[in-house]
Amino acid sequence: MYATIITGGLHGMESYLARVEVDCSKGLPCFEMVGLLGNEVKEARERIRVALKNAQLQMPPMRITVNISPASLHKEGTSYDLPVAAGILVAQGLVPREYVDNVMIAGELGLGGEVRPVRGILPMVLEARKQGIRQCIIPAGNLAEAGLITDIRITGIERLDSLEGILAGGKGADMPENGGGSPDVRRPEPDFGEVMGQETAKRAAMAAAAGFHHMLLIGPPGTGKTMLARCIPSILPPLSARERMEVASIYSVAGEGREGECAGMSRPFISLHHTVTSHALIGGGRVPRPGAISLAHRGVLFLDELPEFGRTTLDLLRQPLEERRVRITRSIGTYCYPADFMLVGAMNPCPCGHHPDRDRCRCSDIQVMRYLGRISGPILDRLDICTQVEQVEFSGLMQESGKREEWDSRRLASGVMEARARQEYRFRDEGISYNGQMGPAEIKRFCRLGIAQERYLEQMFHTLELSARACHRLLRVARTLADLEGMERIGKVHLSEAACYRMAIGKYWRK
Repeated sequence: MYATIITGGLHGMESYLARVEVDCSKGLPCFEMVGLLGNEVKEARERIRVALKNAQLQMPPMRITVNISPASLHKEGTSYDLPVAAGILVAQGLVPREYVDNVMIAGELGLGGEVRPVRGILPMVLEARKQGIRQCIIPAGNLAEAGLITDIRITGIERLDSLEGILAGGKGADMPENGGGSPDVRRPEPDFGEVMGQETAKRAAMAAAAGFHHMLLIGPPGTGKTMLARCIPSILPPLSARERMEVASIYSVAGEGREGECAGMSRPFISLHHTVTSHALIGGGRVPRPGAISLAHRGVLFLDELPEFGRTTLDLLRQPLEERRVRITRSIGTYCYPADFMLVGAMNPCPCGHHPDRDRCRCSDIQVMRYLGRISGPILDRLDICTQVEQVEFSGLMQESGKREEWDSRRLASGVMEARARQEYRFRDEGISYNGQMGPAEIKRFCRLGIAQERYLEQMFHTLELSARACHRLLRVARTLADLEGMERIGKVHLSEAACYRMAIGKYWRK
């Protein structure tokens, strides 16, 4: 007696359809599983045996052989439990073969027969739809994330003993409210209107959000650097349908489903402590999983107290910041995860935080240099905007409500959306969406300067001692500033403002 069940497998962010082949034959009772299986898959034998017993579906005293193909790909995870159990039931004749034709099944089994959620269900269902599968049977706990997908029948299952009824056309678990749609309200976020003063920093944050530029905030303690960073998601455009699916797939593979949060309007905001390990930041493990930079895809990665992070840890960001993806190689294969995030850093100018105010700063020059030296030159070159956050005067703290409304998130978001619309139209045939993604070819094409502007840029290139990469980033920021003003051509005023956003680097690092 032989049966075949279709299920899904994962290799990094990519999913593939696997086949669970089950053969029940006469002989010494045993239960063998083959197909280049990881420990989690091998342990499924005991989970399946006990789950079938407790679901009143006894395993036959026969020789049971299970092969999960393709055998050339390494199998990990617990999603193979339910399809193997279904294969055993079909091979015994307890479930008709036609019930499982063109049906994808995935899920983990508990010893009591309950079906538990698994990671990576979203890319599995996407691949099943791509391959023309008519129905997917998945754990009820995964319905919220799978509900983002349309044009395929998705059924949730809560217990193993209800599998035959569901396959026969019965109703499964109900889709959670808001499953597959946007939640009624957006996640509450800090508002720039709550930040007193700091108009210069708000303007810089607006430019960073409009062009998706990497940004560094530097200034004394208590000036609002962290709060400014946390307000940035409130002015970012909502996720598009494609971006929403990308983000949801990453969280599904990581086993951290965001449910309504990922199905809705909010972009990821990942804030890390300086003790984060390299594996947690970039991703890794024996079988690599997405790290924080991938979880921040299409959103913001915030590193507070930037120099407190290890220099080696920070330098791991160099390649992902350029390529917008991270590639991890292991003996079992190479895994590639997307990492198109907006890096926002915040830091004090010295260990005590008051440099260069010698009336308050007690750090020696060597201490200051050692502290700033924890951030390498290549990382500084990759930061498009570096702005100084000054102490707020008392009059700024007592700001009138009208002044605060002028710089609240609603008004700033409106300007950001208009600038993004111009960029999307400009890059409609280029395969990119915003200025921060421009490479040398796009910069040459879309950041053309007049003779006067080119001479002005040359002066700044020598005065600020810019590298070629930094010069290109300055042009990207100038292009964004022109978009915020609704200008087709980059002017001197845009180049000047873009240069101002790099002067803090020259003030502290290039002396």
